[in-house]
Amino acid sequence: MLSGLIIGALLGFILQRARFCMTGGFRDIYLTRDHTLLYAFLIAISIQAVGVYFLTETGALTLSVKSISLIGVIGGSLLFGVGIILAGGCATGTWYRAAEGLIGSWIALLFYMLSAATVKYGVLADTYKEINRYTAINNSMAQTLNIPQGLLIVILVVITTFLVIKHLRKPRIKVPTLPAQRTGILHVLFEKRWHPFVAGAAVGLLAFAAWPLSSASGRIGGLGITTPSANIIQFLLTGNAGLIDWGVFLVLGIFLGSFIAAKVSKEFKWRVPSSNIIISSTVGGILMGVGAGFAGGCTIGNGLTNTSIMMWQGWLGLVFTIIGVWITSYFVYVRPRSKTTPSLINITH
Repeated sequence: MLSGLIIGALLGFILQRARFCMTGGFRDIYLTRDHTLLYAFLIAISIQAVGVYFLTETGALTLSVKSISLIGVIGGSLLFGVGIILAGGCATGTWYRAAEGLIGSWIALLFYMLSAATVKYGVLADTYKEINRYTAINNSMAQTLNIPQGLLIVILVVITTFLVIKHLRKPRIKVPTLPAQRTGILHVLFEKRWHPFVAGAAVGLLAFAAWPLSSASGRIGGLGITTPSANIIQFLLTGNAGLIDWGVFLVLGIFLGSFIAAKVSKEFKWRVPSSNIIISSTVGGILMGVGAGFAGGCTIGNGLTNTSIMMWQGWLGLVFTIIGVWITSYFVYVRPRSKTTPSLINITH
């Protein structure tokens, strides 16, 4: 269990210091044609994919393949994409921004956890089960495409390498920075903004390490945010200690690591949101939880973890989350700007 807290704390620290939130990454592809965070995300997926494939091939890890519902994954991921724009962050982004003192993120996080618990344990649980009865397909890409798992991973690594090298060859725009207040390792850890590709590689290594460490605790799986978040709410309501597993320690660790990073780097500050942000955070948190619940995962559970083991749930979830982000970005950022009317939420929220 303790390893979950450690992995979470390291992950939270990296996310906070690198500003590694895929809500902004997906949004920026549409708004500014900036693919930097997407490529960093692919680096994380690729590193994890290679590591987990090695574990499965050597027999150190056994993965089971289940069927998934296309309706649940596609519809839930679209809803999740809409929600993370309104909430101002994805599941992990909301956890680490709450640790920075953003009250809007606290609101979004609370409603995300509550609505996810509603899907997993509450009044929407039967609806979730009913949806999963329809349009069920084999989750394994390798099996349905009749392509070896290893070849799919090679294709992923080649594409990621090509995109990263192409991006690094572009001329860099030097961004002015403030004079360093610290020296050595303290400057690197708490002042210097980490390059997204470095952060992506670090996230990939942590995501890989999560598999054997989580499995050692009896929880077969990698990084995941939605179910542990729902489990916290259910535990508080029922007192069922069996819900406190490796994943719960992981998300609590993310909060802890982010808080330490924000506090030491002097980026922690309580920020009270406007009434518009309170509304958008509430609605966004609800849509996030319901969407991730129906899709079976969020940006981390589907977008990072299930993609690495070449599951349709992961790649479909990632694609339709991005589509949901783009659709919402148009109505939140692009359309109001063209009409010279104020947006519901600020782009930095």
